[in-house]
Amino acid sequence: MNDGIAWDPLRRELDRWQAAGRVARFWLRDDDAVEPTQALETLMALTGESEVPLTLAVIPGLTGEALAARLVEEAAVAVAVHGWSHTNYAGPQGKKQELGGERPAEAVLGQLGEGLRLLQRLHPARFLPVLVPPWNRIDAALIPALPGLGFAALSVYGRAKQGGPMPLLNTHVDIIDWHGTRGGRSAGDLVAELVAELRHRFAGSDEPVGVLTHHLVHDTAARDFLSALFAATARHPAVRWSPASELLGP
Repeated sequence: MNDGIAWDPLRRELDRWQAAGRVARFWLRDDDAVEPTQALETLMALTGESEVPLTLAVIPGLTGEALAARLVEEAAVAVAVHGWSHTNYAGPQGKKQELGGERPAEAVLGQLGEGLRLLQRLHPARFLPVLVPPWNRIDAALIPALPGLGFAALSVYGRAKQGGPMPLLNTHVDIIDWHGTRGGRSAGDLVAELVAELRHRFAGSDEPVGVLTHHLVHDTAARDFLSALFAATARHPAVRWSPASELLGP
């Protein structure tokens, strides 16, 4: 599909929002940050040029002072807690997860509390008390204990269900083809998903649209998609790319 044609549905949907005097909220979450890399530099350059706030889900057990030093001047970058070490404890037939029921809850929660405190110390000016479970999975029995550890919200994947034990700040459109090329998905498919999410919001949902990226596996297709997405949305009057801190509320 011609790139220009691929983006037409999103432009038409945003124009509909503009005609109605409405503004759609977007936010950007990038997972698996550990240390400064060229891939991270490329992503931050792109978000910086487009003035798109970026939330990095940082793996506490694998990170340290190098990333903290690199981010100290990045005012538009926030840091969330990405589990502890991104270790898969599920069995060979189970879906990958670090925060499942395979280990005692005290051990899992102890690591999460340690991870929160570590990232809060390393990134005091940009830390967010948001838990991003590796693989977007967490045992439901653990969630009620998260506020007691200091977490203000949970961020997984999919439309948020109301009435849970803590606030959700989810992502909804993953740009990576994990079951195929493990690179960027087609612009046409991603645009269709974005339009579907926007139509759901237009019909009444106030949930921000979360775009999910993984800088360490971005290829040309992924980078080109983000560049085109930001060009189509970052300065559109019907779109606001919001920092996660703003979406968490008071």
